[in-house]
Amino acid sequence: MDEIVKAAMAKWPEVPACYGWLGLDARGQWHLRDDEVQRIGPFVGTNPAGRGQRLEHEKLIAFIGRNYGNCEQGRWFFQNGPQRVYVELEAAPWIWRLQPDGTLRSHTEQLASYLSSWVDEQGRLYVETELGLGLVHSQDMHLAADWVEQGRWLPQDCQAAELPQRFGFVLSPQASLLG
Repeated sequence: MDEIVKAAMAKWPEVPACYGWLGLDARGQWHLRDDEVQRIGPFVGTNPAGRGQRLEHEKLIAFIGRNYGNCEQGRWFFQNGPQRVYVELEAAPWIWRLQPDGTLRSHTEQLASYLSSWVDEQGRLYVETELGLGLVHSQDMHLAADWVEQGRWLPQDCQAAELPQRFGFVLSPQASLLG
C-alpha cells in the first residue's frame, strides 16, 4: 500500500466506504461505474452498458493495483486514500497472465505460484495461488493447455457459482449489503 494512502487513512479514519463504483472484468480491466451506470444494472449481466467506462490511464491503473486488497468478509477493494472503494468482480479477485515458465502474474503485476486449478461449466480455467483464486486470462489459454497436457496442472471440475464460498471472496460487495 502506498505511504500516502496510509497517511490519509491515519488522518481521516472515519471516511465511509464506497460500493458499486468500481468493477474488475474477466480480462483484468477496471471499470468506473457512476450513478447512471449503476442504475442500468449490475456489473455482471447481459447489458454491457452496466459495466461502465473502462479505465485506460496507466498511472491510475497502477495506483489501484498497488492499493488493492481484501477484508475479512472476502470483499475486495481499492484503498483510495482514506476511502475504501469496494470492487464488483465479474469472475474472481485475480486475473492471471501465465508466463512461459509457468509463473502467474496478476492484473496488478504481482507474481504468484500455482497451487491448484479448476474448470467451470463454461470451460473457464481458474488457478488457486498463495494470493487466492483467479481466472486465467483468455489470451493465455494456449499456454495453460500446454501445462495441462504436460500433467503439471490437473484441473478439477467445478461450478462457477460455488467458487466464491469455497475460496472466500464476494463477487458483489454492493449486493451483499442488500441481501
